[in-house]
Amino acid sequence: MSLVAAPTTSLPTRSLWSEAWWRLCRNRLAVPSGVILLVITFLSLAGPFLAETFLHVNSKAQNLALVSKPPSAEHWFGTDANGRDLLARILEGGRVSLAVGLISTLVSLLIGVSYGVFSGFRGGATDRLMMRVVDILDTLPFTIFLILLTVAFSEWPPDAKLYLMFAAIGAVEWLGMARVIRSQTLALRNQDFVHAANVLGRSDPAIMVRHLLPNLAGLIIVYATLTVPRVIMLESFISFLGLGADLSWGSLIKDGADAMESYPWQLIFPSLFFSTSLFCLNFLGDGLRDALDPRSAK
Repeated sequence: MSLVAAPTTSLPTRSLWSEAWWRLCRNRLAVPSGVILLVITFLSLAGPFLAETFLHVNSKAQNLALVSKPPSAEHWFGTDANGRDLLARILEGGRVSLAVGLISTLVSLLIGVSYGVFSGFRGGATDRLMMRVVDILDTLPFTIFLILLTVAFSEWPPDAKLYLMFAAIGAVEWLGMARVIRSQTLALRNQDFVHAANVLGRSDPAIMVRHLLPNLAGLIIVYATLTVPRVIMLESFISFLGLGADLSWGSLIKDGADAMESYPWQLIFPSLFFSTSLFCLNFLGDGLRDALDPRSAK
């Protein structure tokens, strides 16, 4: 009697990124947050054009006959102290706040990832020296430094001041990223694939770029998502003090806070857009962290 082995069927395998995407799509907070964030981003980019085309309102058009009018069919979010449509100004201010968050985060990633990978890969005295530099810089009051910087260059054109803020905030936020990347690089540099690359004669820059960075991609994505809301809050704080961009969510919240008792809608609507964006970014960052590192969800 011969035994015939039953045919085996191979189950389709999914890549690590496919598994992460599947887990992210099952997150009940991350997916709606991502959708809401995309809607806010689209409205911030195209909203002023749509408001001018369909609602016939402009963020810069002042009308003294419409000073501080409450929400109505003509002005959905009311008007400000200069008779300008608040909805159009919120959408245009969203461009600045989101741009500061994204570009400053990219600047911090560029500096922090490069610094952390090099420090962790070299190790030894080089790593200790570079980390002491980070410790010293982390003790400095960078918020005061940013405020002094914006005051010193207050005479610059608005566009130049905005670029200065991009660079300044990005140069502040890289310290935490450098620590996280350095710690993970220390764990990866003793893995077999790094030793194999050394045996094959790969140069140190090639190992860092072609072997370490792809394994750090998930961590970088998660940290970047969680850095954006911190950067937006920092920019809004500076704008709330009247030292940041001329038109952003922070400056609109400052104007609304000054008129809160008489015209509450001037504070409510900018704060609603601001807080909703921050909540969505944080929920999306938590979802990405759980998706890319399943152990963190446990």
